[in-house]
Amino acid sequence: MSPRPGSDPDDPPRLTVRRACAVCEWTADLIEAPDADPDCPWCHAPSILVEVLADTDTTGGARLHAAALGRIGGRKGGHARAAALTAQRRQDIAREAARVRWQKKPGRKDPKKR
Repeated sequence: MSPRPGSDPDDPPRLTVRRACAVCEWTADLIEAPDADPDCPWCHAPSILVEVLADTDTTGGARLHAAALGRIGGRKGGHARAAALTAQRRQDIAREAARVRWQKKPGRKDPKKR
């Protein structure tokens, strides 16, 4: 079992920061050491520290890191699923969605009979 972040003197506390590229339009929220100065991952130009969002303490570091990883996966999710589906499966999903949308709901008045 690994020790908690920040409890080891060799593992400095981390900060949640927002950085922006000095050249392109890249911006991101990162978890990094206080003395870190990473380059832009797109164009490799220097990045600028826009603001410090939170001081990641020893109890929240793992949670913030997991949340950041979840956001990355969430951005990929729909696109990756759509790329994996066949045309026939996409049609089946769309047909089912339309059927559910147009199905008469119990307790609702028919809009045609106004």
